[in-house]
Amino acid sequence: MSSKDGGDKGKSTQGAGDNKEKRRKESILDLSKYLEKSIRVKFAGGREAAGILKGYDPLLNLVLDNTTEFLRDPDDPYKLLDDTRALGLVVCRGTSVVLICPMDGMEAIPNPFITQDG
Repeated sequence: MSSKDGGDKGKSTQGAGDNKEKRRKESILDLSKYLEKSIRVKFAGGREAAGILKGYDPLLNLVLDNTTEFLRDPDDPYKLLDDTRALGLVVCRGTSVVLICPMDGMEAIPNPFITQDG
């Protein structure tokens, strides 16, 4: 009788764990609008790359094609150089992704917080 109760208890606990797992894996970003478009990705540690988004998952693992890495200054790892390196097809681990931005539609705007004399 106790083994039967223990078995039921384990099943109910496992069912509750599945619900938590499903909630946790929902992505807060909708990257579907960037599929087949050029994006730029910044990673923890300072690396940056740009490529065409081919796929992604809820953990923000990304698949980029025609990827180009922007090389960094050896003395200052957060400073980018003008040099690039072609990487091709790349899988980017979601835990190291810090920033994702589209390459199209970006433009510099004047700082609205600076008061202009004139």
